Amino acid sequence: MTATSVDALIDLKSASLYLDRELSLLSFQNRVLEEARDRENPLLERVKFLSIFSSNLDEFFMVRVAVLKGKLDPALSTSSEIEAAAAKLKRIRAEVNRLSSEAYKLFNEELVTALGQSGIELSDYPSLTVEERWELDRQFHAEIFPLLTPLAVDQGRPFPHISNLSRNMVVVIRDDEGQLLFARVKLPDTVPRLLPVRSERAKHCFVWIEEVVAANLGLLFPRMDIAECHAFHVTRDAELVIQELESDDLLESIEDAVWKRRFRAVVRLTVKANVPAHVLDFLVENLEIRREDVYKVDGPLDLKQLMQVHEVDLPELKDTPHTPAPWPAKDKRGESIFNLIRNEDTLLHHPYQSFLPVVDFLNQAAADPQVLAIKMTLYRVGRNSPIVAALLEAIKSGKEVAVLLELKARFDEESNIEWAQALEAEGVHVVYGLPGLKVHCKVALVLRREAGGIKRYVHLGTGNYNASTGRLYTDLSFFTANEGIGQDATDLFNFLTGYSAKRSFQKLLVAPINMRARLEDMIRREIDKHSPASPGHMVFKMNSLEDPGIIELLYKASRAGVKVDLIVRGICCLRPGLTGVSENIQVRSILGRFLEHSRIFYFRNGGQEEIFCGSADMMPRNLNRRVETMFPVENPAHVRRLKYEMLDAYFADTVRARVMDQDGNYHRVRPADGMDPVDCQAWFIRRQ
Repeated sequence: MTATSVDALIDLKSASLYLDRELSLLSFQNRVLEEARDRENPLLERVKFLSIFSSNLDEFFMVRVAVLKGKLDPALSTSSEIEAAAAKLKRIRAEVNRLSSEAYKLFNEELVTALGQSGIELSDYPSLTVEERWELDRQFHAEIFPLLTPLAVDQGRPFPHISNLSRNMVVVIRDDEGQLLFARVKLPDTVPRLLPVRSERAKHCFVWIEEVVAANLGLLFPRMDIAECHAFHVTRDAELVIQELESDDLLESIEDAVWKRRFRAVVRLTVKANVPAHVLDFLVENLEIRREDVYKVDGPLDLKQLMQVHEVDLPELKDTPHTPAPWPAKDKRGESIFNLIRNEDTLLHHPYQSFLPVVDFLNQAAADPQVLAIKMTLYRVGRNSPIVAALLEAIKSGKEVAVLLELKARFDEESNIEWAQALEAEGVHVVYGLPGLKVHCKVALVLRREAGGIKRYVHLGTGNYNASTGRLYTDLSFFTANEGIGQDATDLFNFLTGYSAKRSFQKLLVAPINMRARLEDMIRREIDKHSPASPGHMVFKMNSLEDPGIIELLYKASRAGVKVDLIVRGICCLRPGLTGVSENIQVRSILGRFLEHSRIFYFRNGGQEEIFCGSADMMPRNLNRRVETMFPVENPAHVRRLKYEMLDAYFADTVRARVMDQDGNYHRVRPADGMDPVDCQAWFIRRQ
């Protein structure tokens, strides 16, 4: 049998060629945990990564585990679907327990000691001096006790609702007849989880709030025999269920869905490893969960609260502060940003280059009397947004302002509802989203009256219009006055705010309209143009790679001899290095002080190089169920910068990079003998 006939027998749709999405996401959490373990990182940055790991696990349960548990319902799933979901949940439980065990071992055996040696003590209440306990007790009386509400559980007082991610204690009381009574105490969200206490032993000393409350339970239950108390932590299903097609008012539907979210099913109960059986039985019964939903940990619950420790003022234990490079250049400071964009397209690399030009673009548009209108999309803007402030100034200055504000941005729904209402109150035209689609693209369009008529200025980005994350995430900003892109942006907003059956754009790739088809065509083009004399090459950088159609085409490209280099921060369902399938594909993941968030897609194209950047990852949701944009970068200098500086730097990294093997395992890249280590993010800081 020939090699060609053997190749023909390979089914590129076979499930064996694709890694599991959820387990791949847990593999990413393992890489985050590795950053916490890495002693080359400053101590407080390691603490930060442990906090991020804990926060990520919360979201994993609220979303991915919740979806899988929903598939266990016989009314919604077939028997085979139920069996598959149950098997996957079993694998997830084993991996989560393994990761949690490693996380707590790191915390207990290494980080607590290292913090103590560096002047940050995480103390147990019983180990404090009399004076320190007195101070905490005084703080408890003044600031915590008035906020606590003990809730007994008996025939007349049912088990209370336990809100998602809240901090709780179950208190066991022994009555005069020796019977055990149960009560619940919720720890207030308005008080820090780690209470600071003045100590002569350390510059910064903290005690967990639950220990202080436990020591003072006599005030909550006077003259009662308190037998024991135990902390517990609940994670609920946080997926929004929105019946858009049946709703006359999307805003009202989302407000209702956000309210109902707090009452959705419990998907995880976390307790300490030493919790006694009768307490666990009480919680399991009243929370109406299965035993397999209980996770026991060896230490304080909810380690994401360690971010409070990261915030202490000890700069020597953190990354060296980074000041983003400004734009424009000093000699052009004060010149209209529109003059600069009109003369030349501009590409900015955040956070190495400042995010402030994006804010300045909108501030100048708001103040410029020649600007007639501003249109933009908003997904996650954060609190106290300078972007929204600029839009409000624009409406006060008499501009036409239209905003597509996506209310369905997960976990930002309430914030976005508030912004939508604030913008509407000032006269901004606000569109909440499209039925059946989530608007995830990052586009701002400014229309300005000039000598030749109305000129369009466009900003396109790979990240959100959020000044805070603009300092923490790596993203790209692109400013242009290109007529084709300007017309496409106009057509896009007409699609978002009105009705449109438009199926083509001059420059932009727009999901779900033409992005998938154009990407697939460009991958096939790379295969067709590949030859020994002119080898094909593609480099894709993204957050996630899951879409089966795109993966299958990448397999076909590899089998044709095309070199495929992938930089995937998180989920990757493609298996590199498989014989006859993906020998020409390599996958690496970069984790560092900044969250890798930019999306870049490079095609060698027979020597006529093309690069697109944008908001979309290669996932079915992005290509099929979201409005996304990718924009071409056509300036040769920008193409060289993206390919031969940025992308090549990621592949030169020997500090932050991990390479994936065919089984989905990741291995650190180390410098060759005699070579200096290369940290691409540190290099970008020096370069910019």
